[in-house]
Amino acid sequence: MRSLRRSIRPEQIRELILVLVILALVLFFGTQIRDYYSGRTFIRVSTSIAIIAVVAVGETLVFLTRNYDLSVGSIVGLTAFSVGTQLSYYHFIPPIGAVLMCVGLGALMGAFNGLLVAYGRVPSIIVTLGTMAIYRSLLVEYPGNKIVQFNALPGWLQEFSSVNVVKVGDFELRLIVAIALAVVIVFQLVLHFLPYGRRLYAVGSNPEAARVAGFPSQRIVFLAFVLSGALAGVAGFMFLGRFGNLTVVAAMGTELQAIAAVVVGGASTMGGSGTAFGSLLGASLIGLLDQSLRRWPVISEFWRDAVLGILILLAVAGDRAIIERLRTLWARSELQQRSVQSIVPRGDSVHGS
Repeated sequence: MRSLRRSIRPEQIRELILVLVILALVLFFGTQIRDYYSGRTFIRVSTSIAIIAVVAVGETLVFLTRNYDLSVGSIVGLTAFSVGTQLSYYHFIPPIGAVLMCVGLGALMGAFNGLLVAYGRVPSIIVTLGTMAIYRSLLVEYPGNKIVQFNALPGWLQEFSSVNVVKVGDFELRLIVAIALAVVIVFQLVLHFLPYGRRLYAVGSNPEAARVAGFPSQRIVFLAFVLSGALAGVAGFMFLGRFGNLTVVAAMGTELQAIAAVVVGGASTMGGSGTAFGSLLGASLIGLLDQSLRRWPVISEFWRDAVLGILILLAVAGDRAIIERLRTLWARSELQQRSVQSIVPRGDSVHGS
């Protein structure tokens, strides 16, 4: 039992609960919606999850440092619209070039956020609320047409959303979903095995202790915003490839869905807690609800947004009432176990002497 307590963390319990909730929703909507268990439903849900999951992973990095990034939706829209406009004029740009343009532009906007937050010491919610409006205004004032036409894009980009990686019967794993899964896996490994990932948790858990320990907190926070912007740029490319026809309101509201996915996925608003896998589960829950409620005539469009708000409130309340209590119990259990281990060898040595 003690070894089990040491191997299972409160965050893993939250993730397990999310998996069970997702399965319960799938079973419920399967009884309410005709032909719900089909390849078409799987494609709809999985592709809708992909973009939010990538943005949510970047948001998780920022959340771990006790900060917020409200500008990610505008970054997704601006990168998708600006790069899409260029591709509609210059078809010779290769796919890797388009991806790098999106990532570079997103990272640049993320770096601007990071400079103001990490080195300017301006609260992140103020900075990103302002840059959210600034980046959206840049999108509106972007030179050229105010709409990206799908037919004007290169052929390879028109086919992007329909490219399959795996196909089993009617169920298809699209390339856009595979990209999202790759992003989640990479950053899950980064957070758990690389020094930078561990430092993110340290800075968010106790900033003062991290400073005393000699961690470059400003650089860690700055890089978190850069990575968040870069991943929003990746999501911008995915958004362009999925929808094609874009206007100046592209990806508006994505920041709310991403933050909801991060919070529902188990990230603490006080920093120091959260995983990329948890954010994927949060995005899966939100995407599943969104797509399922669209096909369920009982719920109106207004209530779809209300359900998202309710999810955020329940997640925050659950984190305070349940998860924090579990963390306290786990910490107390580990402390007792270490005390026993430190006493037993001394007794053995005295007995042996």
